[in-house]
Amino acid sequence: MPASPQGSRRSETDAAGFTASPQFAQALQQIVVDLVELHLQGKQAHWNLVGHNFRDLHLQLDQIVDDARESADTIAERMRALSTVPDGRSDTVAATTTLPAFPAGEVNVSTVVDLVTTRLRTTVDTLRTHHDQIDSEDPATADLLHAIIDSLEKHAWMVSAENRSA
Repeated sequence: MPASPQGSRRSETDAAGFTASPQFAQALQQIVVDLVELHLQGKQAHWNLVGHNFRDLHLQLDQIVDDARESADTIAERMRALSTVPDGRSDTVAATTTLPAFPAGEVNVSTVVDLVTTRLRTTVDTLRTHHDQIDSEDPATADLLHAIIDSLEKHAWMVSAENRSA
């Protein structure tokens, strides 16, 4: 029972807090998985990148990896705050990610630009796919998604510009 305008005290049982629905928790779990996979694939690209403009993209990949890792942590901690449990184990990530597999071995700069752009856009698609459901249940969590979408779309634009010409 919410407090009245006069400031009536609430009972102890009225302060249970928000608990995520199973569908809400599953949506956040998918987002965490794709962010973890983006982090891992970004690192794979970073380690195995070769070719012209190596250094610039190598450094840019570190920024993407850091943002993906931080975003995964933000969403996983939000899940815990809402009484649900994230699963970032490697087996879970490999079995449930929506990101395409990343090739093994050395990969040239031009190919990495396309591969990473696709993975950034795929991760954003996961966030956008679940956004409305999350927003209807908890606008505060949707605000976190907005910041992540903004960051990843900016990275996608900047990375993809490497292969474009006017």
